[in-house]
Amino acid sequence: MALITNAIKGTLDTLPSESYKVQYVEAAMREIAENYGFYEMRTPVFEHTELFQRSVGETTDVVQKEMYTFNDKGGRSITLRPEGTAGAARAFLENGLFNEAMPQKIYYLTSCYRYEKPQAGRLREFHQFGVECFGAPTAAADAEIILLANEIFNYLGINGLSLEINSIGCPECRKKYQQALREYFTAHIDELCDTCKSRLEKNPMRILDCKSPADKEIAKGAPKILDYLCEDCNAHFELVKKYLTANNVEFTVNPAIVRGLDYYTRTVFEFVSNEIGAQGTVCGGGRYDGLIEEMGGKPTAACGFGLGIERLLLLMEAQQTAFPERKKCDIFIGSMGENENLKASQLATDLRNEGLAAQFDTVGRSLKAQMKYADKIGALYTMVIGANELESGKAVLKNMTDGTTEEIELEDFTDKFQSVVIKQAMNGFDSFGLDGIDINDILGGGINGNN
Repeated sequence: MALITNAIKGTLDTLPSESYKVQYVEAAMREIAENYGFYEMRTPVFEHTELFQRSVGETTDVVQKEMYTFNDKGGRSITLRPEGTAGAARAFLENGLFNEAMPQKIYYLTSCYRYEKPQAGRLREFHQFGVECFGAPTAAADAEIILLANEIFNYLGINGLSLEINSIGCPECRKKYQQALREYFTAHIDELCDTCKSRLEKNPMRILDCKSPADKEIAKGAPKILDYLCEDCNAHFELVKKYLTANNVEFTVNPAIVRGLDYYTRTVFEFVSNEIGAQGTVCGGGRYDGLIEEMGGKPTAACGFGLGIERLLLLMEAQQTAFPERKKCDIFIGSMGENENLKASQLATDLRNEGLAAQFDTVGRSLKAQMKYADKIGALYTMVIGANELESGKAVLKNMTDGTTEEIELEDFTDKFQSVVIKQAMNGFDSFGLDGIDINDILGGGINGNN
């Protein structure tokens, strides 16, 4: 029988065999962000279209070509979020977070949607980890978010990333710079793509971010923003570099970085890899002090970044980065009849209540098929309950790693099973000469060492 439909182009199913990797990465991001004082925010998957037009910028590729926009049943224009910052800024304003202690430091793990050609590391539905810091105008805040991203990469064991930074100045700096760009690109107007021709008057900086190979080549000879920075913006950028150097973070200044969204000011940065093809930017961000005011709030300094989860996992796969093992089944309890299966169900429930991973037969398999299933799912222990086991109150516990067996009483089985596993773990530590291990340290991470 043929499938009714397949997954939509540009979307991806994350199967159980891979989802534990995503969970590991997300857990690391959450923990590190919270160590820096950032806490989670969740916003709707869709917003009014004007939010993105106003914040992201009408001349950007995102707004002009990539947004999923539709009219709802009330005739309102709605857009699936193409990025996370605009929604976070809207929530900051709408919920009055500006009245709370500043800075407000938030993070999010969210899905985003952009209509573009699917390729490795670039999907139409993708997932993003982002941080936003509202109310901190100093170079220290810029450096802190870069340090946060850098710590995530170090924690996950990712190598070979290059940090590239730039400053695109403030609106006053950019007036002179944009005029210089107009003069430069006007001399090449016949060679520009149609989209960039339309950008020439409204926002010539967007031409620097064009994906057209011809336009990229022309942009190489364009004036550099660093030559047009005002005294304050230049001092801010120099201080960002000092903070990074003081924290032993290597970087390169790349005057070509402008980022693809209109709300950026001053610091912009990217972590780039050359191991995942053309889409080498793994993380990008910077400062956007004018965003909150543009959206109707009072002038509020802000900075942050976005990090693509799929692209990060692609890089980790390319580098063969080690992941913790997926949590395994601690014990599979086999049974040889309905009454016996009821007992297996009760024991499994008791074990699960104590944080252990336990399974029993829910399919009606033969005992032989149950044991085959236990082997396929990698159960660490197995036990079979038959009529004799019910009558005697004892059953044989088998260690599936080394094949050893041990008779165990079914009364207070949970405590007895935990004791067996702890003893086995301690023996394993002793074989490596690791005496003095605290039992609570073993149980703290679960029997398998996985949370």
